Amino acid sequence: MTRRTIKYTSFLLCASALLPVVTLHAAPNTKNTVKKPTQHSAPHDMNSTQADNYSVRGHRHVLGGGMMVRQTEPKSISAVTQEYISKQSPTVSPGTLVSSLPGVQTTNEGPLSTSSEGIHIRGLDQTQIGLVYEGVPLADPFSYGAYTSAMVDNENLGSVSVSQGSSDLTAPTYNADGAEMSMSLRHPSDKMAVYAEASGGTHSTNKEFIRFDTGDIHNSGFRAFASGSYSSANLWRGPGQMDRWHIDSAVEKHWTPASSSELIFSYNQANQTEWVYPTLAQWRTYGTSYTTHATYTKGDTFFYKLNTKATNAVVGALKNHFDFGSGLSLDAEPYAIETFGPNNYGANIPIANGYVGTQKYATLNGYSAQSGTVTAISIHPWVQTSSGLNLVGAWHHNNNTLKLSYWYSYAVHTEYQNHYPVDATGQYTKNNGYLTAFNDISVSQYNINGFQQLNAIGLEDQIKLLNNRLTIDAGLRTNMISRSFSQDLPGAANIKSVKNIFVPTPQVLISYQINDQNQVYINGTTGYRAPSSFQAQVPVYTFTTPVPVSVPLQNFRPEYMIGEEIGFRHYGPVMFNLALFNYNLTHHQITSASYLPNSSIMVSQPIDAGGESAQGIQAELSTAPWHHISAYAAGQFMHTRIGNNVAYQGDYLASKGKQEVASPKFTGSLGLTYDDGTNFGNFNLRYTDSQYSTLMNDQSIPSYITSDVSLGRYLPQVGRIHPKAMLSMMNVGDSHYLAQVNGFSGAANATRGVNGKTLSASQPSYSVGTGFATIVTVAGTFE
Repeated sequence: MTRRTIKYTSFLLCASALLPVVTLHAAPNTKNTVKKPTQHSAPHDMNSTQADNYSVRGHRHVLGGGMMVRQTEPKSISAVTQEYISKQSPTVSPGTLVSSLPGVQTTNEGPLSTSSEGIHIRGLDQTQIGLVYEGVPLADPFSYGAYTSAMVDNENLGSVSVSQGSSDLTAPTYNADGAEMSMSLRHPSDKMAVYAEASGGTHSTNKEFIRFDTGDIHNSGFRAFASGSYSSANLWRGPGQMDRWHIDSAVEKHWTPASSSELIFSYNQANQTEWVYPTLAQWRTYGTSYTTHATYTKGDTFFYKLNTKATNAVVGALKNHFDFGSGLSLDAEPYAIETFGPNNYGANIPIANGYVGTQKYATLNGYSAQSGTVTAISIHPWVQTSSGLNLVGAWHHNNNTLKLSYWYSYAVHTEYQNHYPVDATGQYTKNNGYLTAFNDISVSQYNINGFQQLNAIGLEDQIKLLNNRLTIDAGLRTNMISRSFSQDLPGAANIKSVKNIFVPTPQVLISYQINDQNQVYINGTTGYRAPSSFQAQVPVYTFTTPVPVSVPLQNFRPEYMIGEEIGFRHYGPVMFNLALFNYNLTHHQITSASYLPNSSIMVSQPIDAGGESAQGIQAELSTAPWHHISAYAAGQFMHTRIGNNVAYQGDYLASKGKQEVASPKFTGSLGLTYDDGTNFGNFNLRYTDSQYSTLMNDQSIPSYITSDVSLGRYLPQVGRIHPKAMLSMMNVGDSHYLAQVNGFSGAANATRGVNGKTLSASQPSYSVGTGFATIVTVAGTFE
């Protein structure tokens, strides 16, 4: 911890008694329940008892410390509640909060991160997982990047749920062929309160947060909240820093006890120095010191000031639930999202005989008497907007519920590059203009414009029999997607690609409630993912050759999953869930990613890896508090198999029967929580087995163990102020490890193809897990 951070932290501890703060307060009759990960539950009525209203002050009789709650849906669902979230560092991402749940892996690259994160569930990555925040699709609509930290502050989360094997039939997702992660907002409180929080720790990490709840305004049925936060830190490995400004707000109106509307708004502005993703050889040689460079030397594209990433977002949604009586109801939610950059990298551009697309230029404009290369910052302004309307009508009559749903979505994406030359110190100015060739055409790898339109119609029927013990739910959703991308480089002949997809996704869910404590269920579900990123449709070029460095998919087909589960749940002082699962994927798409030579620009190549199958078992267990201690344990064992030889470099890899990439056979976690009403603590231990990074299984990353600890105390009340203090420690053992595969490859070593061709090697790249960090937090509520 730096001297500056120690001084700052000491000031926070001394000032804690003066802060008008503590933690989120709720009605004392809050029950231990949580929303299932469906996106059309009604907003809170006036007697709401959902988990996002948990009090995190005082002793709570919660099983597993809030890491496990009772579920009744006939499919695998796990969740963490505000009781657990409040005991974690306020700087971690929402994905990190669910990293102890069965089958879940997340990349925690630092004590604070502002960019997209890597999430894997049952061996499937974030591009295959539906990410939803209060009925709004979180993922990038084209690349499916997970921008969870840009959408909501942890302090405003009521719960985070994971459905490991399928998504809800009415969820607004176009990529959830394997799982769904749903983030639920802590809605406006019915009591007026001010919550404030300040955190500081290693690597100059800090976060300040404040929130105001209006309470019920003059018994009008209106209630609202608004919050703002600022966080910043130095990168824990390498030079550079990150900062984030964030706003959350909501206004809720109860029209009747069963009908309500809620207007939700979020704004995020963030920027950070880019992480560097090493190959295995680079990791073994340099370890955590393989980073961007602190000082600039001529031609250095990895100078840290050239490599930054912005994650900006504006989110708005109007969530409505109307109860018309006679069993009729309607959920209607229009929403709009805008996300934008830019992302910046370093590149060396040939002065003479370079290329824009397939067109060769003689010299760069203004450099006619020179040779060699120009070092430039490659600025990628990108912006995308998406909007939609999700409607779910329901009719409940006797023991039957019929649902009809419709979802419309429209998205637009624009992205290009401009390259500004840097001086001898690595600095640049836009006043000097960007590099051009020909008739003042910008030298660029791509100039992309695209749009997507989606229509999805669903019909679902649920019937309850045998005194409501037996539930049978069957449904079908038809998904129609039209996607168009154009590559507008002059040398690329204005390539345009228009693709249309029609995908039906039926599902059947059956459960039987043996008694109040025991339930069995079985299901058969389907899901799909449209091919991700513009690279799946149009080529990407480099500056030194007319040959594309990334080519579109030859077979533009959606990835499709068929999955089955059978499970058992037991509830009591010990809660236990067990599920056996099987799934089959067709047209499984993975992405090979590598740095372009003489640049820090990473280019992606989509690969249709054909078929994949997986069989496994997952379990989780939690206990009620015993002497103020509650325990949680989870684990998953999974076997995967590639079903065919994969087309690669004009031949086929002999990949049939190999294990799937990024699919560890075993993952497990242990958790302990202590809370006696005055002191509290939380401990989490996670194990991740080794995992392959190539289709030929000739390279893998080792298994690793990480652990986190939080210790805190609810301080004595001062007037109307309820303060607390907390110490959070991440990666307690300071384990240095590769957390996940960032870019896959076919083979790490040269190999002979099925038809005899020698196939060249390609090295995968990896995400590095965070080192040891400590965060001190003081907080409290004035009410």
